Amino acid sequence: MAEKAERILVVDDSSDTLEMLRRKIQAKGFDVYTASDVPKAIELMVNIPIDLVLTDYKMPKISGLDLIRHIRDNHKRIKVIMLTGYPTIEGAVEAVKVGAEEYLTKPFTDDELFKAIDAAIEKIKLQKQALKSTALESNPYGIIGKSATMQRVYQAIRKSCSSNATVLIHGESGTGKELVARAIHYHSKRNKTPFVPVNCGAIPDSLLEAELFGFTKGSFTGAYETRAGYFLTADGGTVFLDEISETSLSMQVKLLRVLQDKQVYMVGSKSPRTVNLRIIAATNKDLQLLLKQGLFREDLFYRLNVLSIEIPPLRDRNEDIPELAYHFLHKFSKENSLRTPNLSDDLIQALQAYHWPGNVRELENLIYRLVIMNEDGEIRTSDLPDYMKFSVKASVDLSRSLKAVELDYIQRVLASVSGNKSKAAKILDIDRKTLLNKLSIIDES
Repeated sequence: MAEKAERILVVDDSSDTLEMLRRKIQAKGFDVYTASDVPKAIELMVNIPIDLVLTDYKMPKISGLDLIRHIRDNHKRIKVIMLTGYPTIEGAVEAVKVGAEEYLTKPFTDDELFKAIDAAIEKIKLQKQALKSTALESNPYGIIGKSATMQRVYQAIRKSCSSNATVLIHGESGTGKELVARAIHYHSKRNKTPFVPVNCGAIPDSLLEAELFGFTKGSFTGAYETRAGYFLTADGGTVFLDEISETSLSMQVKLLRVLQDKQVYMVGSKSPRTVNLRIIAATNKDLQLLLKQGLFREDLFYRLNVLSIEIPPLRDRNEDIPELAYHFLHKFSKENSLRTPNLSDDLIQALQAYHWPGNVRELENLIYRLVIMNEDGEIRTSDLPDYMKFSVKASVDLSRSLKAVELDYIQRVLASVSGNKSKAAKILDIDRKTLLNKLSIIDES
């Protein structure tokens, strides 16, 4: 399949200059877009995955230099070439300093223009190739992401690996809490011992004690033999207690005893068994709030919270999304013996615009679906499920009232979670009653 032409945006307040540049650049096979001022250019970049911007320096109201600053802070993948009829050394230095690749003085020759464009396009291609290659590599912990927030996670993992202290991992569902727990275990001195994950929320409280502590033959109906629990199975290693917030207060007392005394009482036994364990716990709930509500023991919280790791939601590290997407793309293509498709630039932009209530797990499942369903070797925004298309090419209408924008956003969030009002209220950071009141306004309008 032929490689898609790069998209170039030309910004100049002179219509003659715009038309002249559009014709010349288009003749070289590029897709060319034009804007007569900075606000129009910004709107185009929201709706279209631009690769390269050629912008005039002096323009009414908002200058080309301000546009470069905007691109630097909001569209890191876009390259910029500055064009000006007012050349100064200071202007050239400032343009490059804020993010321009090149600085061309008007009038420039076609050779100068295309030499600058070709150099920028080559950097774009190398950047895209590096992104794809990086996605095939993993850091020492097998976790994808180079954002500043993830660097703090890696730093916390490093400190946790060199200690035997208990660790409490906070993070929304789907952020990768178990992946972080495994990284800590397998890069610690316990790496040759068992790692035993336990989902406390998936086991009924009446069975959780027997599963964790084990039981002796005849200790309860159905106990036909003595069986070691997770704590004894993991002796010498690590037990990962996921969804620790779902345990009852009575179970929390028993967990506290294990942490304090390193002793386990099997159900039906009066003799303790000493264990050498490291406990790593995780929660997607605010334990401080549960403490105030009397639903979580304060003494257990402080025992668990010796070391703390906060995993950011995917929406707070959207610069990691392209790398994650390519990682899952290669993974699922290989697993299913399929040719690895390409991810279009507009798809990457749409993925970065989406709010990801299901976090990395949701992205992983989406890419799996797109890989399986793909037929022509390229995945585009048109292949996305309908609930995600609200994030694609959404232009800004500045004539709408604040109430109209709010109601529209509420409807989009609801659509993204298939109408689940509890999930929508959580994303919107309002209570369910407030959401229902706002929905009643929508129904009446």
